[in-house]
Amino acid sequence: MEKLNLSLTDKLAIDRTSLANERTFLAYFRTFIVFLSSGFAIIKLDLLQEIKWIGYMLIIIAPLLLLIGLIRFIYVKKNTKKYYLEKE
Repeated sequence: MEKLNLSLTDKLAIDRTSLANERTFLAYFRTFIVFLSSGFAIIKLDLLQEIKWIGYMLIIIAPLLLLIGLIRFIYVKKNTKKYYLEKE
């Protein structure tokens, strides 16, 4: 693979992309935690027995959200990592 000569502006843009990718993954993870905990809370509370099916749906959707976030994180990281091959 050919090594790229990047300007400082380009290097900073790559760093911003990397940080934005991490923030996006953390948002997916935070949503996973909220869906999972809300699902368990709905199932466990006797007051919410009539919407228990929503709790089960949230528990099923939560791992899918985490998986989508992880796949997206790895994909973006792999595509931006090739720019770091340059030697100073």
